[in-house]
Amino acid sequence: MQSWQIRALELEASGLKHLDGFIHEHALGFFIGAIGLLLTLLAWVLSGALRRKGGNAVSHVRPVVFIPLPGPPPPPPEMFDPFPPPYYPAYDDHRDDYEE
Repeated sequence: MQSWQIRALELEASGLKHLDGFIHEHALGFFIGAIGLLLTLLAWVLSGALRRKGGNAVSHVRPVVFIPLPGPPPPPPEMFDPFPPPYYPAYDDHRDDYEE
C-alpha cells in the first residue's frame, strides 16, 4: 500500500471511532434527529417534490393501430358468488358395494 492509502484508512478509522462514540453518548438525540429528518424527507416527497416543475411539459402520444378481429365477441365472464350454497353429496350408503 502507498502512504496516502494508509493515511486515508487511518482517517476513516478515526472518523468511524468518533462517530461511534457520538452515537454511544447521544443515542436518543441522534435517533430522534434521524427520525425527524426522515419524516421531513417523506413529507417533502409526498407533497410532490419529485414531480417535474413548470416549463415545457411535452406530452408524448404514441400512435396506436387497432385491428378488429373477425368473429363473435367472447362470452361475458361468469359471475362470482362469494357465498355459494353448501355442497351436500348425494347420500350413498354403499350397500350395493357388498354382495351378501
